[in-house]
Amino acid sequence: MRRDEEFSEFFTSRFDWARRTAYAMCGDWSEAEELAQNAFVKAYAKWPSIRRDTAVAYVRTIVTRLFLDSRRRRREDPVADLPEHGVGGGFDDPDARLHAALRQVPPKQRAALVLRFVHDLSIEQTAAELGCSIGNVKSQTARGLATLREAYGEPVNSECA
Repeated sequence: MRRDEEFSEFFTSRFDWARRTAYAMCGDWSEAEELAQNAFVKAYAKWPSIRRDTAVAYVRTIVTRLFLDSRRRRREDPVADLPEHGVGGGFDDPDARLHAALRQVPPKQRAALVLRFVHDLSIEQTAAELGCSIGNVKSQTARGLATLREAYGEPVNSECA
């Protein structure tokens, strides 16, 4: 029964974090919830063999790969525009503009940006999580930042005195 107790504590302490990570990548709270749940289901199945000191990284990798897999399978555009204000979720209005711009970044570039700048992973760690080369991470990050800057437009506080 210790396995279930350990996993329950881990799940309770990290689920919201995983859901927010998924949301940063996909931009949809329902999908983020599903990605996070699926990641924890996979982690639970492997729990006896997961080192506790790397469990967070393991779940983050699963969330990232589930997100990228979902984008590979689903290449169509959304039918309707997303509402400006979501229902619940945890990101305040100041972040809404950034998240709208982030959704315009292609999935692999978005994943690289989230891992590098939200989770503050090194280029090498990001490459390991994405299963690609260091050079690929550098180019995905550079392209993603360029797309994000273009989608975001002028900074909110760009007034000159």
